[in-house]
Amino acid sequence: MQHTSTTASTLFSPLELGPTELANRVALAPMTRVSGDEDGSANESIASYYEVFAKGGFGLLITEGIYPDTKYSQGYLNQPGLATAQHADSWKPVVERVHTAGARIFAQLMHAGAQSQGNRYVTETVAPSTTPPLGEQLGFYGGTGPYATPRALSLRDIDDVCAGFAQAAQHAVAAGFDGVEIHGANGYLLDQFLTDYMNQRDDEYGGSLANRLKIYREVIAAVRQVVGSKVTVGVRISQSKVSDYNHRWAGGESDAAEIFQGLAETGVDYIHTTEFDATAPAFADSGTTLAAFATKYSGLPVIANGQLGDPAAADALIENGSAQVISLGKPALANRDWPQRALDAKPIQSDVDPSVFSPMATVKSWELSA
Repeated sequence: MQHTSTTASTLFSPLELGPTELANRVALAPMTRVSGDEDGSANESIASYYEVFAKGGFGLLITEGIYPDTKYSQGYLNQPGLATAQHADSWKPVVERVHTAGARIFAQLMHAGAQSQGNRYVTETVAPSTTPPLGEQLGFYGGTGPYATPRALSLRDIDDVCAGFAQAAQHAVAAGFDGVEIHGANGYLLDQFLTDYMNQRDDEYGGSLANRLKIYREVIAAVRQVVGSKVTVGVRISQSKVSDYNHRWAGGESDAAEIFQGLAETGVDYIHTTEFDATAPAFADSGTTLAAFATKYSGLPVIANGQLGDPAAADALIENGSAQVISLGKPALANRDWPQRALDAKPIQSDVDPSVFSPMATVKSWELSA
């Protein structure tokens, strides 16, 4: 199946996202590809992979989730890290090649928490409470069977989590990244604090929605303190999870209002929402999308992700003010030059080659050329 693209002027207008100037409104969404070296270093495969998208016209690339510390944050074996100076050095040629191709690149920092299914540093997992994630581990990321029962984080552990994000952000700056995106979505650690059934704490990090957002505020503050105002800082938010696809916020729009207002107060430059379908209502009793709620209640630029491979749908989301940028995951894997195709009104392939995710979601050699 193919989409017949139409030239969409709004998609290709420039935008300032915090201090970062983007040539257009089309971003590569973060996608785990488990293709780093065993020690967490980025490599030639990763550099070529991102370079292809930059050459294909994406104005912004957001990396796959990168683990920030050498403790509990790693989620997958062969996931790249930004936990050490050596990791930072390994990302420098990646960033340089993306910049040379004309795109900007943000490092997404991700602590897997209880959704970890492969960590070279430790064997146990951690979470707000001892509740394991629903569902089973992902085979194409090397996992098998149910998720392990995690250990509940102590207050000291939470301080270490914040420090890890801050140090990784410092490494991102050293590597030349234009921005940092904090992964607060998809069931990973920060989202585990936000999620009612995963967070059974009775201290200042549990209970009320404000308390469950506390770790977001602290991580963002720690990151901002080290990167300053010259580096873009954003946060990714979702309702659904890797381990619980159907999860929705219990309070509906009331929760959305409190979450997005709370995140705006932290001083982030943008919010990145991700849903299965960014154009679908966020809640059963509302006709409003999650991206539109984020725009309404945060007042910040919003990146929207989910089923936006049709250029007309992507452009409409920006035209109606629901978002300022769209990010593409599977449509980008199917069309590594998606922006150029949309701009030139060329056909866009809607089906992803299944071998991308089989037997593992590693970057395949055929993906490394335009």
